[in-house]
Amino acid sequence: MTDPSELPGADDAASARAVISVCTTCKTQNGAAVVGPELLAAVREAVTPGDGVTLRAVQCLGVCKRPTTAAVSGPDRYTFVFADLQPADGAIALRNFALSYVRSDYGLVPWRERAQVLRRGMIARIPPAIWSPDNGEPPK
Repeated sequence: MTDPSELPGADDAASARAVISVCTTCKTQNGAAVVGPELLAAVREAVTPGDGVTLRAVQCLGVCKRPTTAAVSGPDRYTFVFADLQPADGAIALRNFALSYVRSDYGLVPWRERAQVLRRGMIARIPPAIWSPDNGEPPK
């Protein structure tokens, strides 16, 4: 088994404050076409190197009924999963969300800072593994 730290791009992901993971196996609802790579290419164009955000391709985020999907995650931060993203508006929305994510506490981006496409397409907000308080609230 390969050590994850030896994989291509591992250094970038480890040092990033936000990682955008784009599903590259997403297909249209009827299964006729693979559309994930289009979103990946659009996000790649939208993200500027050096802004604390890293992009990576992943095979299947498990939201196959709502293509195309992406996740935004970071060390000791919430993970967000979004679906129904189109390359043009989805790429810009993900970039802007990731930039706000980097500046926010625990990755909790205020609702008003999220693009409509992300508000409608949010699948999950997963708390960071570093804490699990008894009352479920984020640390103060």
